[in-house]
Amino acid sequence: MYKKNQPWYKRLLIWRAKHISNRHFILILSAVSGIASGVAALVMRSFTHFIQWVLEGNIVKYINYGFYFIFPIIGFFIVFLVKKYIIRHSVSHGVPSVLSAVAKNKGIMKRYQAYGSLLTAPITVGFGGSVGLEGPMVVTGAGISSNLARFFHINQSDRMLLLACACAGALAAIFKVPLAAILFAIEVFGLDLTLSSLVPLFIASLSGVLTSYFFFGNAVLIPINVQGIFQLKDIPFYILLGIIGGLMSAYVSFVYEKIGAIFSKMKSNALRIVIGGSLLGVLVFLMPPLYGEGHEIINHLKEGHPEFSLKENIFNWDLTNPWIVIILLGSLVFFKIIASSLTFGAGGVGGIFSPSLFMGAIMGNCFGRIINQLNFLPYQANLPNFTLVGMTALMTGVLHAPLTAIFLIAEVTGGYKLFVPAMLTAAVAYSVAKYFNTYSIYTKELGRKGELITQNKDQAILTLMEIESVIEKNFVPVYTDMKLGDIVNQAIRVSNRNIFPVLDREKQTLEGIILLDDIRHLMFETSLYEKIPALEMMQPPPAIIHLEKDKMADVMDKFQRTSAWNLPVVQQGKYFGFISKSKLLTVYRRKLIYFTQ
Repeated sequence: MYKKNQPWYKRLLIWRAKHISNRHFILILSAVSGIASGVAALVMRSFTHFIQWVLEGNIVKYINYGFYFIFPIIGFFIVFLVKKYIIRHSVSHGVPSVLSAVAKNKGIMKRYQAYGSLLTAPITVGFGGSVGLEGPMVVTGAGISSNLARFFHINQSDRMLLLACACAGALAAIFKVPLAAILFAIEVFGLDLTLSSLVPLFIASLSGVLTSYFFFGNAVLIPINVQGIFQLKDIPFYILLGIIGGLMSAYVSFVYEKIGAIFSKMKSNALRIVIGGSLLGVLVFLMPPLYGEGHEIINHLKEGHPEFSLKENIFNWDLTNPWIVIILLGSLVFFKIIASSLTFGAGGVGGIFSPSLFMGAIMGNCFGRIINQLNFLPYQANLPNFTLVGMTALMTGVLHAPLTAIFLIAEVTGGYKLFVPAMLTAAVAYSVAKYFNTYSIYTKELGRKGELITQNKDQAILTLMEIESVIEKNFVPVYTDMKLGDIVNQAIRVSNRNIFPVLDREKQTLEGIILLDDIRHLMFETSLYEKIPALEMMQPPPAIIHLEKDKMADVMDKFQRTSAWNLPVVQQGKYFGFISKSKLLTVYRRKLIYFTQ
């Protein structure tokens, strides 16, 4: 029973708990998550297109081409002001921020994450930031889902599932690819292929794509029709394209990381904005296709008219020369990731999904053009098909999501004519990319810290466990200046443990341990009480757990390596407590049941 004078939200929570089972309520929230992601996609894309229409469609087109140079600096400065005075928090980049919330904060996202990217990403991209909107859309949907889950007191495993639902809903709404969106959520979030997780993902993806159809109709972001058929003679070239895609993905990760490291060393926001904005402005001024997401040039490529995008350059090169076109397109591939990294470094907000599609499409198109120019085939290579498969290759290599890349191409083309070359190229690209980078561009930082949730359930459970939750402090310490009699009377008599940490009285540092079994034969020799000091009875611990640097996987490895039942924990050199194997395994099993139920 609830009282009428209770707040409305408490009455709602009580009513929900009484009338709707948790399983059915998760299905409802998954639909809400998909719709929220779809609406976020609508608002974000419309806002971005409006800004681009004002800036590119009017100012640049009718006033001065040179405005390309100053737009990025203006945009980054506005984003900085929005973050400082309106959001009042740092806005993280795309999917990695959601994965970080899953790994480090039990799927809990801050309230500002539900709207932070919604305000800053359109400004970033609209003013020329060379990044995508997909990541910010995912963050916005995930932020809404996480806060809804907190409001309704949803448990951790279901809360994490709802974040994946937001991811699926966002991608489905953007590209109208419901199946690829589900696979993306599974590959990126490392979810189990169980009915309890698949059904909410289906609902979220369906809700997202239906929301997109409701607002945008049948229009798609990248309209593509496959021309021609796949031929066996093309196989060696698709394998080679996969190798190139894997190598390019390694280049992308390298540039992204190095430029990010350079900007992270800059302490001044103004310096980052000026340097990043100026360098990006130069690139956009020289190569206007780098402005914004770049979906327009993908459409021009698949239509066979790259000159529509390349004609706007200060060099006025002869675009009827096929090698000039290849050189210009190739330069876009290499400079796009530099432009994207500069955008992130200067404080812009966006994602890496669209740049991956951009670079992959141009890479595949260039590769097909080179084949045709050198007459490697007795017929003309199908450029639109190589463009699409190139997208598959680079997206696979950069994001480490081969199934997503394959089914994305299958769904945007409305069929499976390119399924075989896409699978072949994705497999090769993934293998090459994995050789250079164990983790994707999304997961690299978390993976290096040992905080990544993966489909390795043992590793996932250990990542979700917190060391503080298994530390026990009800151990009676013994000090180095104590004698046997002091230990018996002040420690053994008052403790129900069989292990005692030996500490330095002043520094509180751990010097060793004393096991009850080792001194049991001395306890009844009262004549020895004042003769045997603690230093003679103690021994070094089998291993020491360092609270500030060890992860749960390290803790488990130390127990496995030493076969110990109790290991001491220190923090900054000082004794902090013990971890027992029995409690560790109890918490592990509880978390396993909770995570996989």
